[in-house]
Amino acid sequence: MANLIVTGGAGFIGVNFVRHWRAVAPADEIVVLDTLTYAGNPASLDGLDGVELVVGDICHADLVSELIESRRIDTIVHFAAESHVDRSITGPDAFVTTNLVGTHSLLKAAKAAWLDTGSGTPHHFHHVSTDEVYGSLGPDDPPFSETSLYAPNSPYSASKAGSDHLVRAYHHTYGLQTTTSNCSNNYGPFQLPEKLIPLCLLNALLGKPLPIYGDGLNVRDWLHVEDHCRGVELILKGGRPGETYNIGGGQELRNIEVVDEICRSVDLAFATDPTLSKRFPEAPPARGGSAAELKTFVEDRKGHDRRYAIDSRKISAELGYAPKRDFAQGFAETLRWFLDREDWWRPLLERAAFKR
Repeated sequence: MANLIVTGGAGFIGVNFVRHWRAVAPADEIVVLDTLTYAGNPASLDGLDGVELVVGDICHADLVSELIESRRIDTIVHFAAESHVDRSITGPDAFVTTNLVGTHSLLKAAKAAWLDTGSGTPHHFHHVSTDEVYGSLGPDDPPFSETSLYAPNSPYSASKAGSDHLVRAYHHTYGLQTTTSNCSNNYGPFQLPEKLIPLCLLNALLGKPLPIYGDGLNVRDWLHVEDHCRGVELILKGGRPGETYNIGGGQELRNIEVVDEICRSVDLAFATDPTLSKRFPEAPPARGGSAAELKTFVEDRKGHDRRYAIDSRKISAELGYAPKRDFAQGFAETLRWFLDREDWWRPLLERAAFKR
């Protein structure tokens, strides 16, 4: 039995992990530490037993220290981050504060509780990072591995790169038992409508433009969030202290291909379920058209990395990881979830952060 703090556990990937961990380790106690910015949604935790939500900032080391002591925490799974690249371009300060200063605050509190007191408590600090720290790949370059050089190109990725280095330093300097994972683009349930897939999916349902940066040929490796959570589970259970593991989906797709799949799937859903036309009358397929009519090419993002791809052979060989979903299956499940959970995403669209 373990006692966990999951930072950012009311956000997209964090809440999926909390739900996954509750299913695979029902006896464990989970404290979700989340400051509930626009990216945190406590409603995403509804229906979970044995999960305590603490609204607080990871930058407050005293709060983290108190939680570690009072809840007898032995495991920290660190998802909390400012993560939307567009927002990092217009407002980088928050990314440096949360991703760099916040991670350091957690590390200090963990070191103080688990090492400085001499308690000898077995512990694990797992840090969740991104493939964006490695920069951009050319069309024929091999995928990123754990030994790829860091070359971040946005304030977001630079702040995550810095946090990765701090986690590594706390292991090698102080002996803190840490692991790090760098993942590719996640998608799935509970994802906020600022990222490509939920943004275009909901816009297709609501008859709004589907924005595509530049020529739409930027390539990403797509990872279903449940496969990501399984990868983190394997690292928590068997990862070697001080090591980094890349978690990928093995699904390289151009952004335009992803948008085309969204359009095709939405059209098919309307063709097979007549009730959707009544629920979403502004969607083009509700009036005999196609969601593809909404595709809109927009000015490219500054510093937009051209291609990401993840080499997952290390976690596969050491821990037995393999993604269970290809993109077709994973997106079909995601579409179904968003169609079934209008009660979850409708209120989000009323928030200032998502009004458009």
